[in-house]
Amino acid sequence: MRLAATLMPVIDFVFPPRCPLCGDPVAAHGGLCLDCWGTLAVPSGACCTLCQRPMGEQHSVDAELICAPCMAEPPRHTGIAAATLYNEPSRALVLAFKHGRRIGLAPMMARMMLTRIGPLEGQWLVVPVPLHRWRLMRRGFNQSALLAGEIARGLGQNLVVDGLVRHRATPSLGGMGRKARARVLAGAIKAHPRRASLIKGAKVLLVDDVMTSGATTNACISALRKAGAAQVRIACFARVLDEALDSVRSRSVVDG
Repeated sequence: MRLAATLMPVIDFVFPPRCPLCGDPVAAHGGLCLDCWGTLAVPSGACCTLCQRPMGEQHSVDAELICAPCMAEPPRHTGIAAATLYNEPSRALVLAFKHGRRIGLAPMMARMMLTRIGPLEGQWLVVPVPLHRWRLMRRGFNQSALLAGEIARGLGQNLVVDGLVRHRATPSLGGMGRKARARVLAGAIKAHPRRASLIKGAKVLLVDDVMTSGATTNACISALRKAGAAQVRIACFARVLDEALDSVRSRSVVDG
């Protein structure tokens, strides 16, 4: 840490810090300029008690609210903490991080997620959504695992990077509807046999970069529940709301 602090002025001189969205100069690496920060859709105000879906300014922040999707199908998780709602700026960050290989964005994105997660009572396991080994070899990293590592450090909780395994390769889910995604993912994700003793009875924070229809997280929750997890909470950087799916699907929701 001391060496890093000593070298930082030299790094800033050689590689001046710039906003990852617009390229304008910023005070330090890993941050957005004020203008780009203002374009992110950060969840706020009243939300669903079960899934944290924003409920609109007409409701009281302290009200016990349940959204229509949760009333129709109560979730198997104990909450969703999303740093942003999926829009063009958040999409650009995810694309730069995941497909542009700008893994230096992970600490900033994780910090934004941590502000939404808040403190966790007791001991938790931080588990990333897995990639199939073929996709992992092609990309070279699992973006969800990088975020999970930063979040585990920030919370002081245990990271179980291989708690889940995607043992069957699946096509990209971009452009698929909810039912099609669920069919593709059925049985594709399982708990790692060597981590079963850790997961049984544990509270798990499941980490992903983008939560779209919920098909991937539902597959992960099913695997964790089958392994005996006591409860599962979800943390993601960007969340696509159901009512926004049609509009963003045409712009290819990044997935996997």
